[in-house]
Amino acid sequence: MISPAFLSLTFLSQPVWMWLAFSSVVATLLVFDLGVMHRKEREIETKESLLFSVFYLIIALLFGGWIWHQIGQTKAIEYITGYIVEETLSIDNVFVMALLFSFFHVPRLYQHRVLFWGILGAIIMRGIMISVGAALVHEFEWLLYVFAIFLMGTGVKMLLTGDKPADIGDNALLKFMHKHFRITDKLHGHDFFVKQPSRKHGKNVWWMTPLFVCLVMIEFADVIFAVDSVPAIFIITTDPFIVYTSNIFAILGLRSLYFVLSSLIKRFHYLKYALSVVLIFIGGKTFIADIMGWEKFPVGWSLGITFAILGSGIGVSLWKTRSLKG
Repeated sequence: MISPAFLSLTFLSQPVWMWLAFSSVVATLLVFDLGVMHRKEREIETKESLLFSVFYLIIALLFGGWIWHQIGQTKAIEYITGYIVEETLSIDNVFVMALLFSFFHVPRLYQHRVLFWGILGAIIMRGIMISVGAALVHEFEWLLYVFAIFLMGTGVKMLLTGDKPADIGDNALLKFMHKHFRITDKLHGHDFFVKQPSRKHGKNVWWMTPLFVCLVMIEFADVIFAVDSVPAIFIITTDPFIVYTSNIFAILGLRSLYFVLSSLIKRFHYLKYALSVVLIFIGGKTFIADIMGWEKFPVGWSLGITFAILGSGIGVSLWKTRSLKG
């Protein structure tokens, strides 16, 4: 039995019992998703994905309300702002996922399996990156200014590059895997690994399938995107609990959101530019606070401005592409 004294210990800014409560919610959602709703492999319809996206959004908002009740309004607003920023930055990740599934010819039937294991990997990787980031920021507070400059530079770069398509076939990681591992020429159902004869000696050996290579590429893409999103949330708040929980709830909803947005990618043509402006704003508000003599940029303003920028991007996208079918 866990003692009350242990539960009340502080771990990464908050009591252990709050971390356990959060972990229980996440574990329950994952078991419900894989063990109940998607126990049998099937294609995920857009309507079902939309309902699940709304479900995950409601859970995330309820968790934000719980944070408000437990540790106050300011922390709750920081959590909601971080969640929105992470979720919207993840939309860019959806575009890459769609390209990867197309490149590896992964049918819709197997995409949920890849995304589920991709989410588990992302949860672990984000935990490591956020823990390291929190430790570094605690020791070297000036790193927040480095994060701010990095985000502003990334935002400007995104504005300038626009919709330049990624060349997946020329990816260094993909070339490395093909050079150093046995990879089958085609998919083998939902299997990540299969046994088949070696080209050298004819004995049965383990081979990776393109489905597993696709999973590795998705995990790699998430790490690349985390390089933007993790510094962004640290600019919003340095509380590791708020940083991690907002990130994970956004990632949990990303899988369902993928099946909704993948069929509507053309309708969000201008959202990338809004995301660029959000990154520039998040980085810039650190310097604005210093210039104005504030201890911190007001969290309410930060949330409102972020909403306004993203809302404008979505609105312009939908208006400009109104003649397209989803």
